Amino acid sequence: MIPLEWMPPLMFGGLIIFMLIGFPVAFSLMAAGLFFSIIAMSEGFFGVAFLQAIPQRIFGSVLANDLLLAIPFFTFMGAILERCGLAEEMLDSMGQLFGRVRGGLGYSVIIVGFILGAITGTVAAQVIAMAMISLPVMMRYGYNMRYATGVLAASGTITQLVPPSLVLIVLADQLKTQSGSADVGSMYLGAWGPSLLQIALFALYTFFLSRIRPDYLPPVPESDLTLKGWALWKKCLMGIIPSAVLIFLVLGTIMTGIATPTESGAMGAMGALLLAWLRRASIPNLSGLIKESYQNTMRITAMVVFILIGSTCFSVVFQGVDGGRWVEELFSNLPGGWVGFLIVVNLFVFFLAFFLDFFEIAFIVVPMLAPVAVKLLSPVLLESMNGNPQSAASAALVWFGVMLCVNMQTSFMHPPFGFALFYLRGVAPKEVKSSDIYWGALPWVALQLVMVVLVMAFPAMVTTFLDKPAAVVQSQEFNFTESDENKPEQSNKVDEDAPVTFQLDRPGK
Repeated sequence: MIPLEWMPPLMFGGLIIFMLIGFPVAFSLMAAGLFFSIIAMSEGFFGVAFLQAIPQRIFGSVLANDLLLAIPFFTFMGAILERCGLAEEMLDSMGQLFGRVRGGLGYSVIIVGFILGAITGTVAAQVIAMAMISLPVMMRYGYNMRYATGVLAASGTITQLVPPSLVLIVLADQLKTQSGSADVGSMYLGAWGPSLLQIALFALYTFFLSRIRPDYLPPVPESDLTLKGWALWKKCLMGIIPSAVLIFLVLGTIMTGIATPTESGAMGAMGALLLAWLRRASIPNLSGLIKESYQNTMRITAMVVFILIGSTCFSVVFQGVDGGRWVEELFSNLPGGWVGFLIVVNLFVFFLAFFLDFFEIAFIVVPMLAPVAVKLLSPVLLESMNGNPQSAASAALVWFGVMLCVNMQTSFMHPPFGFALFYLRGVAPKEVKSSDIYWGALPWVALQLVMVVLVMAFPAMVTTFLDKPAAVVQSQEFNFTESDENKPEQSNKVDEDAPVTFQLDRPGK
């Protein structure tokens, strides 16, 4: 006989065992869910009829989810822009613009990484494209190898945080509770503040390093700067203006309420196709580029859907054995209140990211933590949201989701399984040591963790631009009766022509 309270931790342990055996994550989730459903039914925790919720949830919450349609659109847009030559042109022009100052190539990589993050949304494409273009140039001019590899990896992973990030779309879909939910538009609005501040932190680190160790980040010789004056600015604008148009098509339409995330993703995909057609002279095989982009989109979309189906199977069984209450009791009773909760959760996600991708973390962990986050974080934001409990609950989920997004950036950066480091190793020249790539990533991981602390300490960084509805006015009982002081001593006779006076009883303090 297995006690009910043992089932949730046993399910987590079983999931880890299935993954250690070598099962893909999606099938590990399905296997763990079905295996423990057999145990739960044999112990009498629920019946066979309870499992009918699994296909209902799969068809209702996964296959019929309109929000998830945005994922293939944004993936296709990023795949097109990855290969259309826009990144090369922007890196070259920005390198010419900032090359005269120490660390100028680092500044150009950071700025271009931010712009590309706002129009592509994919980490792999961005890291590979920027590394292939910028790393040989930085090596040629004598940049410190650890700084060069670190700034390239970090500027690529910020794609996860800068809207229209796929991570923000997935988190918006998973952060839904009975008290409130985080929509995509709010997640995008909330992510702008942290993403801009993180870019500022990266640039500040580059500035201080160029002052402390000027030999690490030398300027580009004047003789190698071929563009000057209007020709240089024209080349910069030729990369920035199309990017700005695409950013408005995707983000502006969502934030202004003109289009839904799916519609804006479709417009972004069409804009990327139009941009590729306009640049067709510099693309050797445009039809082949589009075909590869379709294939890449199909693979990523299929992966996301299979992980969602597996996580649905796992979560239904997990809820059937009171897993939600177990998680709530586990995290609600932590010392330190909401501060202790955020510290423990961020540490847990940080170490979990050593082994799992952000999709798996979002689909497995986030739905379990969302109810606890609403319960503990809503009171913190209640006053800033004009005392509106529902707005405070939704803002708490946005704050929590953006914080996790900042944290999960590190999953691409920290050794030994940082995928950005693998991408960088795959395209870097042979003379670049793997030890330089790993050691070079550590300062940037530290900067990302500083960003997590800042978001945790200053929630206004996320919630300032969110909608703040008017406060909910609680109904009060008003006594519309004649004042005792104005009542005549003999009130047996009613004077119909006399004016009637009313007194509003004020609620007691």
